[in-house]
Amino acid sequence: QVQLIESGGGLVQAGGSLRLSCAASGRTFRSGAVGWFRQAPGREREFVAALLWNSRSTNYADSVKGRFTISRDSAKATVYLQMNSLKPEDTATYYCAARLSTPPTLAAMRGGYSDWGQGTQVTVSS
Repeated sequence: QVQLIESGGGLVQAGGSLRLSCAASGRTFRSGAVGWFRQAPGREREFVAALLWNSRSTNYADSVKGRFTISRDSAKATVYLQMNSLKPEDTATYYCAARLSTPPTLAAMRGGYSDWGQGTQVTVSS
């Protein structure tokens, strides 16, 4: 229903920064939530951050709180993940996801996503 295209991944030294983008096509964002997830080799996919589209309320995993920032640009139908103070343990494939229904609670912001991007690789060297 909504197509998500990610960009901005790459190789960065520990302590550096990257800005990931997720551009939407098809049905544009008007409500619901957008989330970022990541998956490292041999590990399960984990929640990173989420944003309620209308209110811009956010939710972050404890591991990235204070370092990562999720935001949106409604005119560009794009969501961003600004990643600062990157650590080697941040190395993973990062995915953006969308759900058209608004999560009722903060906890619900971490699941229920139906549309997913292709993923972009982030590698942090030590």
